[in-house]
Amino acid sequence: MKAIIVCTSVSHGNTKRIADVIGEVLDARVVEPGDIDAAQLADYDLVGFGSGIYLRSYHEDLRSFIEALPEERRSKAFVFATSGFPDKGIHRFSRPLVQLLEQKGFDVVAAFSSRAWDTYFPFKPFGGIRKGRPNADDLESARTFAEVLRGSVQDSLPGTG
Repeated sequence: MKAIIVCTSVSHGNTKRIADVIGEVLDARVVEPGDIDAAQLADYDLVGFGSGIYLRSYHEDLRSFIEALPEERRSKAFVFATSGFPDKGIHRFSRPLVQLLEQKGFDVVAAFSSRAWDTYFPFKPFGGIRKGRPNADDLESARTFAEVLRGSVQDSLPGTG
């Protein structure tokens, strides 16, 4: 299985830490949106997309990269994020990105989020929330997520099931 992770990590390196753990398990290179040509994504069986969450939305650089992709049949994908808050309930922050990826032709097979140190407005004046996150348990959760994902994607590839 050939995998790549497209990741934007800007505030505290939280998302990059999660991406690196997932990438290690998937044997996937971690790149920023500006470091890969959109056409290269066709070379991969699995593409991960992740960033920190800003006002309940993925980072603009990641969203712009995906929005610029032409609509065509694509590989499997997963999304991941770091945030001071969980990705749950009626207003899941992963939902719009998943829908955009599906519109672009990806088969989104999984989503992962980790709590992380969040100093975005309005938390910055108070030193932020969730300082110390992602911690060892969060990184282990990312590893477990990637192991399960790897197994399910490998099993679904032609000639492997």
